[in-house]
Amino acid sequence: MKDTLNILPNTLLEPYRLQVSKHLATLFEGLTDAELSTDTFSFYTSVSSVYSSKIEGEDVDLDSYVKHKRFGIEFQPDYTKKTDDLYDAYIFASTHDLTESNISEAHKLLSKHIVAKHQQGKFRSQNMYVSTPDGRIEYVAATPFEVESEMQKLYADIESLLSQELDIEEVFYYAAMIHLVFVKIHPWSDGNGRCARLVKKWFLAQKLGDKAWFIQSEKGYYQQHQTYYQNLRALGLEYAELDYGMALPFLLMLPVALEVTA
Repeated sequence: MKDTLNILPNTLLEPYRLQVSKHLATLFEGLTDAELSTDTFSFYTSVSSVYSSKIEGEDVDLDSYVKHKRFGIEFQPDYTKKTDDLYDAYIFASTHDLTESNISEAHKLLSKHIVAKHQQGKFRSQNMYVSTPDGRIEYVAATPFEVESEMQKLYADIESLLSQELDIEEVFYYAAMIHLVFVKIHPWSDGNGRCARLVKKWFLAQKLGDKAWFIQSEKGYYQQHQTYYQNLRALGLEYAELDYGMALPFLLMLPVALEVTA
């Protein structure tokens, strides 16, 4: 069944298996929650929210954010609001199934202070270019005329994979590939990276259980953010010409993040 997926390529699965740790399952089972977590506060959700925000250029410090969420210490609203929104989206994901409508709802939550209300959870209707700080076009996303059909393919693949028995290497492979394809489609006006990283972890949790929320993948991506962006760029400049045969370095960043976390 996996070889009949609509948009997620599986051509790199066997090379991927050869390079991931043979102890992936043991490392995953060894994950535990942080002592700071309580019934009303999740330390690793804070880690995910802070570092996913920092990848997008937000100036937020983990220690300060933990004090804000765990102990109620107040900061200027502009300092925490986007990260708070993303935290809420992670909490929502941890208590809801990974479905098309719930992904849309998660985007509404995380983009509350990023895009206008009418754009929250709605596919974009304009062309999308990802540019460098000096104004050079780095990537041209799917056209607005393609977004709906490409996302429907992705949603269908996610639904199909969720219904199948997968081994842990397949789960990690497809989680990272979902992240990659999602961000390459770039369906929203903004918040695409945050949402793609969330959906990736959401898929892991649906397939492997709640320990997946403890993986510090967002922190790993941030600590190697130049490599993260380099690996994203490696597939090509234009959506229609993407070469997913170049995706292996990006896909391998996720199991490496698990090794570091464990």
